[in-house]
Amino acid sequence: MSAQRRVVVWGTGNMGRAAIRSILGTPGLELAGVIVSDPAKEGSDAAALADLDTPTGVLATTDSARALAVAPDAVAYMASGDLRPDDALNDVETCLRAGATVVTPSFYPLYDPRSAPEDLHDRMTTACVAGGASLFVSGVDPGWGNDLLPVLASGLCTDIASIRAQELFDYSNYDAPDTVRYIIGFGEPMDYVPPMIAPTIPAMVWGSSIRLMARGLGVEIDEIDEVVERRPLERTVENALGTFVEGTQGALRFEVRGFVGGEPRLVVEHITRIDPECAPEWASPPNGRGAFRVIIDGTPKLTLTIEPEGEGDNPAAGGNATAANRLVGAIGWLVEADPGIYDALDVPLPRAFGRLRH
Repeated sequence: MSAQRRVVVWGTGNMGRAAIRSILGTPGLELAGVIVSDPAKEGSDAAALADLDTPTGVLATTDSARALAVAPDAVAYMASGDLRPDDALNDVETCLRAGATVVTPSFYPLYDPRSAPEDLHDRMTTACVAGGASLFVSGVDPGWGNDLLPVLASGLCTDIASIRAQELFDYSNYDAPDTVRYIIGFGEPMDYVPPMIAPTIPAMVWGSSIRLMARGLGVEIDEIDEVVERRPLERTVENALGTFVEGTQGALRFEVRGFVGGEPRLVVEHITRIDPECAPEWASPPNGRGAFRVIIDGTPKLTLTIEPEGEGDNPAAGGNATAANRLVGAIGWLVEADPGIYDALDVPLPRAFGRLRH
């Protein structure tokens, strides 16, 4: 029987909570520590931070060196890299050099390591080799929803003309107010340029998914472009995230398109809203709240729709849980792998062995 793998969770936001639950629910893994940035959380039990009813006996610390001193096999790095990329990269490099394999959703350029900036790739590879550790960066979207799932589903079809991976979400369900308003732009004036859709950013973030799909299908991408559309709210709406005023951004749609043979054959599409009545001409999630969908125009034509739910039937929390489970579930494989950086096509999707209730 293989040894228990000791895992530290770094960050206790939406993804960190999901990672704690995932580790506690995965046979062969042991929660060895929790690192927080907020001194108010120092000394809190991991169970409380993850909204769990059952105790863990693992207390949170702001001292990362203290947490890493337990020599964990792996770190689930769930702190954001969006607003503090340099600090986050330093954190991950420290973990790798300490000999801890790292799984994280936090660095978009490393979703497809082969296309990452050379200096970043070399830096992280050097850290992996120095510590004898591995690094796997992935999520849900970008992540399994538009790289692994489309590639796996493609095996059910022949004569494929195109593959489209969609996120269809009502973002009033997304418990990250600053991200929803200032990074995605909901509730901001229509002349405000949200960082998520600033020119070249969608292609940078979701281009990794296009390249991974292409590699999984054995085709070469000619070029990748992006198309962005926005719609204003036609009425003021109130929801759990606050007030969103008429005339401000209410719906967002973009495509990141991979061209093969001059045609957009591989497409990642986001259609997201803060009010379900905004932009009714665009596709909506079947449940009205949130879904990931893959449409393969092939023989046969295939449509897969996944509607995750978590933390009180919240689809955004459900999506976070799938990403955490994908990352945490990869730890056993990664710890046994040679040191280096791995991507979604390298890392197998494990069965939920030992996780069926009995």
